[in-house]
Amino acid sequence: MQFIGIHSHIRKNNFYSALLLITFPILLMAMVYAFLRFGVSQTEIEAYSTFISIVPYILIGTSIWFLIAWFLHSSIIQIATGSKPLERKENKRVYNLLENLCISTGMQMPKVFIVDDDSLNAFASGLNPGTFSISLSRGLINRLEDDELEAVLAHELTHIRNRDVRVLIISIIFVGIFSFIAELAFRGLRYSSRSKSSNNKNAGIIILVAIVVSAICYLISLLMRFGISRTREYMADAGAAETTKNPQALVRALKKISHDPYIEAIQSRDIAQLFIDNPKPSAHGFSWDNLFATHPPISKRIEILESFSAI
Repeated sequence: MQFIGIHSHIRKNNFYSALLLITFPILLMAMVYAFLRFGVSQTEIEAYSTFISIVPYILIGTSIWFLIAWFLHSSIIQIATGSKPLERKENKRVYNLLENLCISTGMQMPKVFIVDDDSLNAFASGLNPGTFSISLSRGLINRLEDDELEAVLAHELTHIRNRDVRVLIISIIFVGIFSFIAELAFRGLRYSSRSKSSNNKNAGIIILVAIVVSAICYLISLLMRFGISRTREYMADAGAAETTKNPQALVRALKKISHDPYIEAIQSRDIAQLFIDNPKPSAHGFSWDNLFATHPPISKRIEILESFSAI
């Protein structure tokens, strides 16, 4: 794999952020129009007229959802992961390693959180310098050597510097909208199926169309997100190797992480993809999880790091 400059990657992520902010609302409006046109059996003129009248409400609703998620994302992630602030007096080792890395890269010190789990994993989050943070599992802190822990911290700092976390969080917010709509439609279909009245049967057909349309849009939004995120782990690995000048330390850390990466408290796949490794339950053969994997295989990442250290 040919490594590209960090500034080029940052510009690309800025472009992707703008693309996400534009494309997801458009995709949402396309979903609403398709539902009006084919779900409620309106003519093209009727569907267009209704659609034009409700566009402002769609945009307002989407904006409110996005703003709430934007300002509360840190709290939501902390609750979902069970992470808590790690005070300096609790672990000076982590703070010393992180401060040295921040000084060497000219970055502002992010907040540090700990996930009380013996497994090995870590992630970065935040949308601006005031909310940037790095969360580490207790197992990661206790079971990695200093140079290995430093390499993991450098990996997460590179995600922050590359603005990967901002792109990912924006995409998570919008994908959540489609997931929520699909869930509402599915619940409506289950409710209507319990009644034998003709009105409810008609409603069931409409809701079924809504499920199909929202599912298609949800799938498209997932493909967009995965297409955007495919190279971010490789770039963060390369950034860590460049910062620490010790690719082998990250190789050893990744090998240890690969043996025990599962955080018990993490149930949300959206949150899980923030981690340095987002393992899948099916490691062999075909599975939808492997098809939509958010992370490249650790074995491939190690292979590239070893070739990077040979340069």
